[in-house]
Amino acid sequence: MDFTNKKILISDDSILARKQLKDVICRVGEGAEFIDASNGQEAIDKYKEFTPDITFLDIVMPVKDGIEAVKGIMEINKEADIIIVSSVGTQSQLKSAIEAGAKDFIQKPLDSSQVETLLQSHLG
Repeated sequence: MDFTNKKILISDDSILARKQLKDVICRVGEGAEFIDASNGQEAIDKYKEFTPDITFLDIVMPVKDGIEAVKGIMEINKEADIIIVSSVGTQSQLKSAIEAGAKDFIQKPLDSSQVETLLQSHLG
């Protein structure tokens, strides 16, 4: 896929998790500009600054969690394309994130074909 001129915000408190998601996206396509955030407040601030085409948010993060970040981003842009990246055991939080405006979710550990399908449906 061609991600030229596409901005992708990845917010996770784990540097490794952000790198893994970037690596998967880079295997699916090329040309994307990546924006990193290590907590929910930083994700909101970076969203406001860069207006990414798609945002990947972890749920469990410091300062503000993923649910609060979804709410904050939706205040900036009701059409924001937000994907929750969640690990097992966050089902009730995941439901809250979807209710707050997240468009989709993907389970950790990441499955590259799942990421590819998500990217095609949201950016393709």
